[in-house]
Amino acid sequence: MDECRKERLVKLGPDALADALLKLADHDESAGDLVERMTATPTENNKRFKAKLAGLKRSRRFVGWNGAAELSRQLETLLDDLKAGVSDPGTGAELVASFFKSDESVFNRCDDSSGLIGDVYRLFAKDLFIEYASRCDDKEWLAELVFELSLKDDYGVRDVLIGHASDFLPEPVIRDVISRFQKIIGVEIDEYRKKHLMLLVESLARQVKDAPLFEKTRIANWGDPGVASCIDIARVYLESGDIATALAWLDKLRGEAHFRENEQDELLLDIYGRLGDRVKQSEVAWRIFRRCRRVDSLEELLAVIGGDGRSAVIDGEVSLILGEKTLSVTDAAFLIDAGRMDDAERYLIDRVDRLDGDMYGSFLPLAESMESNGRILAATMIYRALLDSILRRAQTKTYFYGVRYLKKIEKLAISISDWRGMENHDAYSERIRLKHGRKSSFWSKYEKK
Repeated sequence: MDECRKERLVKLGPDALADALLKLADHDESAGDLVERMTATPTENNKRFKAKLAGLKRSRRFVGWNGAAELSRQLETLLDDLKAGVSDPGTGAELVASFFKSDESVFNRCDDSSGLIGDVYRLFAKDLFIEYASRCDDKEWLAELVFELSLKDDYGVRDVLIGHASDFLPEPVIRDVISRFQKIIGVEIDEYRKKHLMLLVESLARQVKDAPLFEKTRIANWGDPGVASCIDIARVYLESGDIATALAWLDKLRGEAHFRENEQDELLLDIYGRLGDRVKQSEVAWRIFRRCRRVDSLEELLAVIGGDGRSAVIDGEVSLILGEKTLSVTDAAFLIDAGRMDDAERYLIDRVDRLDGDMYGSFLPLAESMESNGRILAATMIYRALLDSILRRAQTKTYFYGVRYLKKIEKLAISISDWRGMENHDAYSERIRLKHGRKSSFWSKYEKK
């Protein structure tokens, strides 16, 4: 809010401001909740929370995908009532735990494919629990509360508290929780529940930096360690300060191509840095950079080899990129981010036949960058690819964007004098008219815009 607005609000006075809020509350349900919460006593807000939570558990009304956002807002408001009504940390933690226990009644009657409702539990409720729990002195009672809550987690939202146990529990208490989980695991016959409990032990072992326990539990849970396990175990050993064992676990993957190569190399970069091995650290930094050229990976490389080599590195990479026959969106973005606009324009125009308009999420930012930097021809070619994709797929819901791209192309064409051997705008316009002239829905939208 700017200073002028603040000054006007002050001049209104408390009575006028209160009247304005009440009028807003009459027309806006969320504003009404805010006003009610602001004007209620802590006891009243506490009662509101308990009443709403009880109603939430009783409700049988199904909430479809399109209603998930509204339900998530209602759940957030419920937590706001709790925060406004409870200051005692023990009471607050207990009530947030009761909120987590509403997961069954909520998820059984809603479509949360958007993840909005789950996020209320995993983010907002978790943060509020930690806020209360970190101020609570009775850590053994807290541990019991979280332990019992975690034993039943059919909807995958309760384990977030175990995942942040170190934020509110000391190590001795966490180790006691680990022992209790292990006793249950030893007699558990349900394999799914057993695996879930072992995942909780893994999380706690990592938080107390007990790498041997993490390793033992991971292997017991997943069997012979594959790529993911080797990397995860190495990471925990590194976090625990055991560099040699971390490196030994990563060495098991040496020379093996896999989907987590970048994570492996990031760990190796850290390990070799701690060991002071600049040669191997440089090799890894180059490997990370070449795998995906980005400004951040360039900075990571320069931090190892020295910032003085920036220009030489960029020049060398530009030569390599321009020498490739394939088109890489990542490389094109790197050229732009590195300030090599002429090279980026050349790179895209030389590979115009490889522009894939179906990848609009990747190519639209490139088109906008080219346009904003005055590379009109390159921008036009990308917008054409996006338009061609829309017309080819013939999905009317995307015609709005296609019309926008065509209007953009027409505007840009005025500034292009040299088409560098490519189809000029008149020829392109005539061609798409002939090819897609029967798409009346598209052309009617175009004529109206």
